[in-house]
Amino acid sequence: MIIGVLKEPNPETRVSLLPEHISVLKKWNIEVIVEKSAGVTAFANDDKYIEAGSTIGSREEVIKASTILLSLTEPTEATTLNSKIILGVYQPLFNFNLMQSLAANGTTVFSIDMIPRTTRAQSMDVLSSQANIAGYKAVLTAANVYPKYFPMFMTAAGSIAPAKMLILGAGVAGLQAIATGKRLGAVVEVFDTRPAVKEEVMSLGAKFVEVEGAADPSSAGGYAVEQTEEFMQRQKAKIAEHVAKADIIITTAQIPGKKAPILITTPMIEAMKNGSVIIDLAAVTGGNTELTKNDDTVIHQGVSIVGASRLASGMPSDASKLYGKNILNFLQLLIDKDGNLNLNFDDDLVKGTCIVYDGKITNERVAALINNPS
Repeated sequence: MIIGVLKEPNPETRVSLLPEHISVLKKWNIEVIVEKSAGVTAFANDDKYIEAGSTIGSREEVIKASTILLSLTEPTEATTLNSKIILGVYQPLFNFNLMQSLAANGTTVFSIDMIPRTTRAQSMDVLSSQANIAGYKAVLTAANVYPKYFPMFMTAAGSIAPAKMLILGAGVAGLQAIATGKRLGAVVEVFDTRPAVKEEVMSLGAKFVEVEGAADPSSAGGYAVEQTEEFMQRQKAKIAEHVAKADIIITTAQIPGKKAPILITTPMIEAMKNGSVIIDLAAVTGGNTELTKNDDTVIHQGVSIVGASRLASGMPSDASKLYGKNILNFLQLLIDKDGNLNLNFDDDLVKGTCIVYDGKITNERVAALINNPS
């Protein structure tokens, strides 16, 4: 069997597999063909892929030769890839119309971002591996934009107070942001609707901001869930209180298949100090502020709101390294010991990640959105 690695379109800088991953596939009796210059932006040139045992070809050659095509973003030719399997991060809960088009054209789609978040799937969880990087880069981005020091300084010329950082959402990105912010010397507060994360937050040296009465998130697979209107009002008041005091805010709250919740209103932003910075990691699904623009920076009354949905791409080498390892672990579920394709839909991870197969939408959540898009 042949696996193809496609070059990502700008501005994506990551690549699905690095040369170090190719050597693993070779041991599984898998041939790999890589599109010319696919890894250049991740600091992996074609010579390195050849040394690892892959061949280099044009985009047309890669598509024609491969059974499985690896592409983080959906290939521009996706709707013409009849009989091909594509594997990447396709956000099918938002791109359900595209999934319907792919089903009509006979493409098999595995969207690795939909893998069930179970213990067995941890080594394949691309959302976590990339969110870890995003949380780290969010703090560094904030430090570059913020016009003051992060740590406290005591000098002969006077003392500088440490920056006050507020993090909304203590998932993987939020926890990494806490750790990075603390290392840089900020005073960190954290808000999350899940009481279970309080211990983790405090273990990293941050203060946990609590709002009582949150909906039980235990059945949401580690994600946030929608809350009652009464809770949302209490949450809004509590957040507003802490937003006004914050110098740096990092927002991470997203709900799968839905627009990101608005946690910071325009009046809240207007109550912040000049020079304050908001890094919105939920920008790709609308953002956690009313003013967020994805992949753009908005300055409103002296406050910078950075819509940051591509932070993992800012560290393309390590991001590709981790993503590629996730992909290798998942591919083991699709390939037998002789290197042949073996789609076992009795495996909950294979079934949960497969969105389109045999001309049909196989994922129940995506199918429900197609039938009832509202």
